[in-house]
Amino acid sequence: MSTDSVWANKAFREHLGVEFPIVSDPKGRVSRTYGVYNEESGVSRRTTFVIDTGGIVRHIDQDRAALDPATALGMCRLMKR
Repeated sequence: MSTDSVWANKAFREHLGVEFPIVSDPKGRVSRTYGVYNEESGVSRRTTFVIDTGGIVRHIDQDRAALDPATALGMCRLMKR
């Protein structure tokens, strides 16, 4: 999720070459719910959530770890088994 625009997230997703969605949250509403919104800077901490089909958060990468999607993708593969 990102406070960036839908178009910026689409470009980032294409740059990474990944299939998963990157949620755009320009007003920080969802980011606040997940506890990753920084009120002082007005942006979310870089965070990747892996959420299963039941809506349960199964994995979280934040900050530098969220820059590399490998761990999150690995978790997704495990969940498909």
